[in-house]
Amino acid sequence: MSVIDEVLEANRQFAGSFSGQDLPNKPAKGLAVVCCMDYRIPISQALGLQNGDAVVIRNAGGIITEDTLAALLVAHYKLGVTDIMIINHTQCGMMTFNDQELVEFLEKETGQTAVIPAHFHTFNDLEANLRRQFRRLESHVWIPKDLKVRGFIYDVKSGQLTEVRPE
Repeated sequence: MSVIDEVLEANRQFAGSFSGQDLPNKPAKGLAVVCCMDYRIPISQALGLQNGDAVVIRNAGGIITEDTLAALLVAHYKLGVTDIMIINHTQCGMMTFNDQELVEFLEKETGQTAVIPAHFHTFNDLEANLRRQFRRLESHVWIPKDLKVRGFIYDVKSGQLTEVRPE
């Protein structure tokens, strides 16, 4: 049995007792969380969130990319999100290489050159990266100035969040 078959079986069991039909159409807490895709971050448990409480957007590095920004704009203007948390984490894999190294690796591995993605948004300093994400988000003309945006570093060893303030 493949891993996908295993999770499909788990889904069948989940669906048999699913009670999500009463969830609201908008996140109950008015919260959006942008976080790294790293499997060591159990975001709902770490933040005490229940299904339906928040919009969670995950990608490599917890970066405010064009797609993330689009999702946040929809979340704010159409779903009523008023607060955004950006979460980076210790021991992030995006700090172990740079964009050029990854492109060269992928070209060698596949024998192909690609136009997109144009950037992987690697970084080497967690706090500086979070502050860069603040600037990306807050500088956009459609992001209202009163939207509450805060950033945090999640420690994968302790589960603790440490706030990083914008400069």
